Amino acid sequence: MRVFALVLIVPAVFALNTPVVRVTDSLISVPFAKRISAGGVKNFADRARARSLVEVGKRKAAVRAAKAAGLPIPASDVVTSVPITNFATAYIASVGVGSPAHQFDLIVDTGSSNTWVGAGGAYVKTSTSTQTGNSVSVTYGSGFFSGTEFTDQVTLASGLVITKQSIGVASSSTGFDDVDGILGIGPVDLTLDTLSPDTSTEIPTVTDNLFAQGVITSNLVAVSFEPTTSDEITNGELTFGGTDPTKFTGDITFTPITGTSPANQFWGIDQSIRYGTSTTILSTTAGIVDTGTTLILLASNAFSRYRSASGAVLDRNTGLLRLSTSQFANLQSLFFTIGGTTFELTANAQAWPRNLNTAIGGTANNVYLIVGDIGTPSGEGLDFINGQTFLERFYSVFDTDNARVGLATTPFTDATTN
Repeated sequence: MRVFALVLIVPAVFALNTPVVRVTDSLISVPFAKRISAGGVKNFADRARARSLVEVGKRKAAVRAAKAAGLPIPASDVVTSVPITNFATAYIASVGVGSPAHQFDLIVDTGSSNTWVGAGGAYVKTSTSTQTGNSVSVTYGSGFFSGTEFTDQVTLASGLVITKQSIGVASSSTGFDDVDGILGIGPVDLTLDTLSPDTSTEIPTVTDNLFAQGVITSNLVAVSFEPTTSDEITNGELTFGGTDPTKFTGDITFTPITGTSPANQFWGIDQSIRYGTSTTILSTTAGIVDTGTTLILLASNAFSRYRSASGAVLDRNTGLLRLSTSQFANLQSLFFTIGGTTFELTANAQAWPRNLNTAIGGTANNVYLIVGDIGTPSGEGLDFINGQTFLERFYSVFDTDNARVGLATTPFTDATTN
């Protein structure tokens, strides 16, 4: 088995009878960076991204249904732009495009599937560049891009090279300050209706093409983030084709992609959330796991229950919930039940790293919580987003072959980093 890992520079349980995919070759790594924008969490694109994900998911479901029935693709009524100007935090990969390769800083995003460049550094045509004749555009909660489709060689690391990968080359974009574009590793269906005139054509993702071209032998990607109190430190990993057993503890719990729309258009799962021993925050419902969202977002009614149970107040400067020191001492764990396994998010894991408070517009010694309001009530078909602050405590696996998501504890699940 060939397995490749991308290592992050950040601030960024398989079923019991299911065998764990093990690493059998040396890991190959490439540096990542997590960037924090100044100005507070109010600049996070999370809520706008959540609204966009719901609308995009509904659109993709309609497109997929029309394609399956042999009907024309319905006209789009999805918003083409969102007035958000930056990501507050993002995990960044340095990706080479072309031959010789030109490097681009791309956001690693499981909530979208197109890979594109040109928001910052200009695309350079080389001997491996081929223009397809299609235009391409994608809307995100953080903005949008539109441009021209090329196929080109993409280098993620030495030995991790994709030929003829679809690459969007932006002629216009908004919401991507200080980055060059996106490395999309979501489900391939998300690429439907992003090309013109080929609206019904799916674009294989980088993971799909690594698998199709025999570079990896399993069509999956695994993500290891770790909590941090610094804005730049090497402490994470993105692994294509397998899992890295040094990054998780115990078994990985796999759960199938939810059947609920629009969450099922993404890496969507079913889960319930409990606060402490007996307070239900969210009954079993559908949502998504998403590296492109900073916080853990809950449906508005669930967020209100969490706010009440924790005693937190909304902080005007950061847009996050805030606790006093004494309240934080009494904060209970959140318990996420997924695929029959319960994952505990400790009190420390619910706190934004205090060393980074001033980076988001907060006060140095305050306690801010990393659970936010998704902006709509439960029952919308996408009632939570387990974002970066969740994934920094749990190993995650996105398995295209078997249409499922895996989660496991890590050595840092119970860390008191914050």
